[in-house]
Amino acid sequence: MILKKQFLFLFLLLAPVLNSLGQLRLPQVSPQAMLKQTIGLTTITVSYHTPGVKGRQIWGNLVPYGQVWRCGANEATLISFTDDVKINGEPLAAGTYSLFTLPENADKWFVIFNRDTILWGSEGYDAGKDALRVPMQSQGTTFYETLQYSFSDIQSKSGKLNLTWEKLNLSFFIAVEPFAKALNNLKADLTQVKPDDWSAYAQASQYLVQNNAEHELALSWINKSLAIKDTFYNNWVKAQLLAQKEEYLEAINLTKKAIKLGQNDPSNFSPLSALMERSLEEWRVKSLVRS
Repeated sequence: MILKKQFLFLFLLLAPVLNSLGQLRLPQVSPQAMLKQTIGLTTITVSYHTPGVKGRQIWGNLVPYGQVWRCGANEATLISFTDDVKINGEPLAAGTYSLFTLPENADKWFVIFNRDTILWGSEGYDAGKDALRVPMQSQGTTFYETLQYSFSDIQSKSGKLNLTWEKLNLSFFIAVEPFAKALNNLKADLTQVKPDDWSAYAQASQYLVQNNAEHELALSWINKSLAIKDTFYNNWVKAQLLAQKEEYLEAINLTKKAIKLGQNDPSNFSPLSALMERSLEEWRVKSLVRS
């Protein structure tokens, strides 16, 4: 009993000291890193720790085959999406996930998005909390001492996330659909537009034309733009819109008008002039077919 009391006293005495040791700010063996990328209107963030090879055999040894891996060091790697996405074509809801991989062998890998975000590495990993598990690509690469994440092949609606370490690159594709969010943004932004800002309505209409969507809304916006100021650009936008609606004769007339107005604004008109001329020829042919 006396020994127990002495042990308890010693523990209480040292507790503040032991607690402070956990708070010391010292260099980490595998420093924390964060990567952020916007695709369309969706922001993707990866938070991870960066282990080094340090002369070790990584694949099949430090990272065993047939076991879930934390995709980094220390805490589980976290990945977040501000909007719903598709991973290699499979849907994944917006949110934050622990990111794991499962290497079945040197060539066959799966990427896993798990809803438990407070794990230390893969300890306590529960497959029942997986939100998504899909195959991922693996290929050889040049030597990387330190594990790193990177994005590549970024386009308006897609991109690729890469994990590269030692002589291996793992990757998967992320697809987003920004149109609905962009449309809501446009509607909100246009309520704050100055009464004489013709370009805002023209740009908003052009976005709908590029997506071949919401033609009547696009028409109302471009007509507002034209009512404020008659320029080569908004005439050209309306011409494209009418062509999408197969109103080719009116599209041709508006393009001719745009070309004429463009002569007074050569710096902005010049990059579009060749496209306008090609469109004129294309729409002339289509108008003859329809007549």
